[in-house]
Amino acid sequence: MRYIETYSTDPYFNLAAEEYIFERMDRSHAYLLLWQNDNAIVVGKYQNTIQEINFSFVRDHGIRVVRRLSGGGAVYHDLGNLNFSFITDAQSADEINFKAFCMPVIQTLHSLGITAELNGRNDIAINGQKISGNAQYIKNGRRLSHGTLLFHADLNIVSQSLRVNADKIRSKGVASVSSRVTNIYPHLPTKLTLYEFKEIFLRHIPCGEHLTPYSFTPDDVQSICALRDEKYRTWEWNYGRSPQYQIQKQRYFEGCGTVELSMSVAQGGAITGLSFFGDYFSVSDPTVLARALVGIPCRFEAVLARLSMFDVGSYFLSLSAERLAALITS
Repeated sequence: MRYIETYSTDPYFNLAAEEYIFERMDRSHAYLLLWQNDNAIVVGKYQNTIQEINFSFVRDHGIRVVRRLSGGGAVYHDLGNLNFSFITDAQSADEINFKAFCMPVIQTLHSLGITAELNGRNDIAINGQKISGNAQYIKNGRRLSHGTLLFHADLNIVSQSLRVNADKIRSKGVASVSSRVTNIYPHLPTKLTLYEFKEIFLRHIPCGEHLTPYSFTPDDVQSICALRDEKYRTWEWNYGRSPQYQIQKQRYFEGCGTVELSMSVAQGGAITGLSFFGDYFSVSDPTVLARALVGIPCRFEAVLARLSMFDVGSYFLSLSAERLAALITS
């Protein structure tokens, strides 16, 4: 088994590195990847990103959002997390089995005096509180099994960034299940740094004494950066791949009144239907604006560009194109 650290905290790079190892590196080896992300939400492959995040909080706090290859629920990452990825052979396409890849974590915690257990199919818990969520992806005889470990993450940010806001969303995406979470650090009888914990974890990897360190070559890094830029940094991958959904919103704007909207968004992220309601005043019929936005990606820059072609204030008294675009896309 080859052991790799990315030495990057960029979530787009790290997710690209994971796919690069899985898809392109020598299949005669198994791989263990350890990595950390700085302030990110990682959503499952089949989730509706908008449904999973508190968009305003995420935007205001500079939290990056990225979609991964595997299914499962959304998780928050910061530098208090340690993430691990095992890339190995799989015997069959339906061989989803988390136990073998969660046991090194459980054994590490047991060695440190903490009783932990596999909770349900894919979570690791301490006293019923989740410290690790895990997911798997299988393709062409290879398996990616990865998880995140809450060591001393900011749990206040976790709860606020993943909280769904007051907008009413109906979606076919797979919603995350709320869980009580805790960090590993408070449960340690003898306090350790995250680095020290990582070193102990490595000793509990099966055949850990045979781990062979591997460093990315310049060609590896170039290929990973290309994948990052072409896929993992893009709105199309992180938001546009969301399943179709419907959303209802209501906001009060000083000088304008209450603006309500009902909107449908197709898989791929394009607006397919939009209606405005409320007690606002207007000179022109807002239905014109609604029709003009059909087919436009539900993305702030794209919506603002289309709205800038109109005198928005004549449709919604005292409301700017920027504020209306923010309402539609937030």
